[in-house]
Amino acid sequence: MALPKVEDARKLSDEELAEEILAVKRELFQLRLEQATRRLEKPHLFKHTKHRLSQLLTVEREREIAAEKGE
Repeated sequence: MALPKVEDARKLSDEELAEEILAVKRELFQLRLEQATRRLEKPHLFKHTKHRLSQLLTVEREREIAAEKGE
């Protein structure tokens, strides 16, 4: 499975972006829970999930900066 592309995150609306961030944070929590209970079978998902979260947060911050400059 390849890492997600940042272009996919940039296509989302602001509401979809916020929902996606929340969903990815929940998924990361679930992965940590599975790891703690030794049920995690795919440890590479940590890398993919954290990468996706950082992309989403970066896009969110880019939009905040653009909104500040636009005022």
